Amino acid sequence: MQKNPRILQFFKSLKFRLILLAAVLVIVPGVILSVGILNSYHKRTISIRESEVLSQAKILANQISTSSYMDGSGQGTATIQAQMDMLTTIYNGRIMIVDSTFRIIYDTYNIGMHKTIISEEVIKSFSGQEIVSYDAENNYIEMSIPVSNPEDASGMIRGVLLVSVSTDNVELALSHLRQVAVIICMTVMALLIFGSVLFILYLMRPLRRISDEIAAIETGYGDYSLQVNDYTETIRICEKFNTMLAHMKVMDDSRQEFVSNVSHELKTPLTSIKVLADSINSMPDAPKELYQEFMGDITNEIERETKIVNDLLSLVKMDKSAADLNIAAVNINELLEQILKRLQPIADKQKVELVLETFRPITAEVDEVKLTLAITNLIENGIKYNKTDGEGWVHVTLNADHQYFYLKVEDSGIGIPEEDLEHIYERFYRVDKSHSREIGGTGLGLAIARSSILMHRGAIKVYSVPEEGTTFDVRIPLLYHVGGAK
Repeated sequence: MQKNPRILQFFKSLKFRLILLAAVLVIVPGVILSVGILNSYHKRTISIRESEVLSQAKILANQISTSSYMDGSGQGTATIQAQMDMLTTIYNGRIMIVDSTFRIIYDTYNIGMHKTIISEEVIKSFSGQEIVSYDAENNYIEMSIPVSNPEDASGMIRGVLLVSVSTDNVELALSHLRQVAVIICMTVMALLIFGSVLFILYLMRPLRRISDEIAAIETGYGDYSLQVNDYTETIRICEKFNTMLAHMKVMDDSRQEFVSNVSHELKTPLTSIKVLADSINSMPDAPKELYQEFMGDITNEIERETKIVNDLLSLVKMDKSAADLNIAAVNINELLEQILKRLQPIADKQKVELVLETFRPITAEVDEVKLTLAITNLIENGIKYNKTDGEGWVHVTLNADHQYFYLKVEDSGIGIPEEDLEHIYERFYRVDKSHSREIGGTGLGLAIARSSILMHRGAIKVYSVPEEGTTFDVRIPLLYHVGGAK
């Protein structure tokens, strides 16, 4: 049988847990307090009853000892027996008198007369001790009191007074009190739990308001901020939520801008291709040289489109989690030599000197493909955005310590204005749009490089002076897992 999801949700809710906690905090102390009070009352009542009976029994023992009752002469016997009968009637008990030969000479129940009784209590009383005990199982107070004449200098004990008193009336009163206590406790607990539930529901109102306002924001009917200032905690939650909301809005704006930029970048080459194709179609008798020129332009636009698509695909791969990295031990010196060897033709065409300087052999745990892509973009940017008078240079430096390897890419290029430095890693951002289009830049190279470096748990910094050059400093852990633990 399937449980109702709403019931399950209620049981998992903070509201239910608070109500349960309130119930426990009310019921457990209430039960403990009630039991404690009743037990204390019971002990106190029994103690009072013991004191009362013991006091009466001592008076009776003194009367017996000062009379000739123990001698059997009969003087004062009727009076003492009347007192014993009255005492047993009042306290619903039994009294026996034992003489020095351990023989019962009087029993208010008349069932033990002239019988011999030898017990531990009787023997102790003959040695002068008063014995008082409570039999909780049978609800009886039992006493053993020595009978001796205080005026007798010898202190001889002539007998023992055995008193047994029932506590049934005490237990009956306690039972009635328990019933009353249960009714009172249940009533008080019910009222306290009801009040606690109302108070908890009142306390939960701000959380409900937060939930409703978030739902309103989600559907577009609420303000784009959360303001519930009832408690310090709700204020902090609202602050964190508003910060997250602002961040999500920035991300959404960035995504929309990115989509717009992608559309524009992909559309521009296609528009150029269409214009060139329409021009060819409108000139059926155009000379061969013109056709070749137009086809060359179309080829260039197709290559540009292809480069944009490839860079976008690379960026999408960089956006995936670091779990997609193929980490392996790679010789960084050899990797840089291969990259510079591939880029040398571009440097020669731009008349830019390409220099590699390494200080020690370095092996690191990296994804060779993704790191190659990042380093290639940094060096290629240094080549492309450099001087064209034959005096340009790109200097690549590799060094390491016990934990990281450091890559520095310096160039003597056009530099980056200070106001543009914080934007250079944004997708499709170009410092000099006209120059970027001339050299075929897509505005994605630095975004790709930064994503790859961050995936390796590294860091990248840029320093630049316009018309003097740019320096990129890269730091990457030698051991991928060690770098991630920091």
